[in-house]
Amino acid sequence: MSFPPDFTWGVAAAAYQIEGAAATDGRGPSVWDVFSHEPGKIFEDHHGDVACDHYHRYAEDVALMREMGAQAYRLSLSWPRILPEGTGRVNDKGLAFYDRLVDSLLAAGITPWVTLFHWDLPQALQLRGAWCNREIVDWFGDYTAVVADKLGDRVKHWMTINEPPVVIGLGYHEGMFAPGQKLSFRECLLGSHHLLMAHGRATQVLRARCRGPIKVSLAHTGRERIPATQSAADIAAARRDYFACTAKNMWNLSWWMDPVHLGHYPPEAAEAFGADMPKVTDADLKLIAQPIDFTGYNCYSGWLVRARPDGSPENVPGSWGIGNPRGTLSWLHIAPDATYWAARFIHERYRLPVVFTENGYCNTDFVHLDGRVHDPQRIDFLARYLGAMKRAVAEGVPVAGYFYWSVMDNFEWKEGYKDRFGLIHVDYQTQKRTPKDSYFWYRDLIRTNGANLPTA
Repeated sequence: MSFPPDFTWGVAAAAYQIEGAAATDGRGPSVWDVFSHEPGKIFEDHHGDVACDHYHRYAEDVALMREMGAQAYRLSLSWPRILPEGTGRVNDKGLAFYDRLVDSLLAAGITPWVTLFHWDLPQALQLRGAWCNREIVDWFGDYTAVVADKLGDRVKHWMTINEPPVVIGLGYHEGMFAPGQKLSFRECLLGSHHLLMAHGRATQVLRARCRGPIKVSLAHTGRERIPATQSAADIAAARRDYFACTAKNMWNLSWWMDPVHLGHYPPEAAEAFGADMPKVTDADLKLIAQPIDFTGYNCYSGWLVRARPDGSPENVPGSWGIGNPRGTLSWLHIAPDATYWAARFIHERYRLPVVFTENGYCNTDFVHLDGRVHDPQRIDFLARYLGAMKRAVAEGVPVAGYFYWSVMDNFEWKEGYKDRFGLIHVDYQTQKRTPKDSYFWYRDLIRTNGANLPTA
């Protein structure tokens, strides 16, 4: 079987990771500009000042996407490029860049899927309290209005925020990502509540100001729970653990998804978090639970879960065993069934079509002596993960799209330029683009709509 005829095959990237031009044409600084210039924060003190220079080379990059046959491109907008202070004055040159980029994509037959916020918060708003300041709900709404008025006549697919648990968890709780803060659990729960309200406000603004029908969501993420066996007990235990909300960190998937999809926080959260819970009004929840059109989900890895004798979930120690295949980043264990179980569990709980808004493999790719970039591990990764996704589709789970992360090698946050996820190799010294073997493999997959892909 192949995928549904209206299935979307896409690629993805994010503004700070590829654009460069950090101080060009009036762009203001983001928290990542500040953080990446602090010695020791990023691998070998790399930063995104130039990155892939996509700001100047977008036409070449769009042409490469067209040649690949990509049907859609998930891009993000740089908030400080559009509003250098986060609010107030609009930087027309910055907004004009995205105007040109969208037109170029459409002219190439590529549908833009736009993410409003992919972690690069204007530094000016960081100094005003960022997500812990309730005013950010309105700041984000005002920013969305500027974008919708400019691009909303052509952009029909939107995501408000990318990976909320990374924004708050790694940025404000664990201090690993920009802005590198280590706030209390209570403060982070409050920040998460404001972030979800900002998502709701942006959704309202997009629906009010874009022209014609649009589709809106946000890109969630978690660590997938894979049943250790096909027994009903292990499946139930994996599902229960996947949506549990008791750990005092930012990685409880249902904390982020239930309010958006179901209109309330998980009931167990109040008992688990006690006095740390933010004050939540019915109006807050109504704002968060604006209707969305699909569940966006970024899927990479996971672990095995089994049922104890009493049915409670238990992580299988050393799930994948010594020497299990993995990417060059420590967290990227190869767990192909992650896409199947994520699609199945998420659809069972929330009843919307699922779009895999990110999935990809990192390696230390380089140009070989023959002038090509051979990346057989990435091709194998894709075949396995997409085969598991195809299994979900075959069983009736409405998976509506897939976006490979990422279209090109780029600035991999605190890892700098060390780890490469791209289908296109980037020489950061010369900015030369070289399509990898996986680029051509993915091109052929898109042409056949996955018909030749085995079902895992």
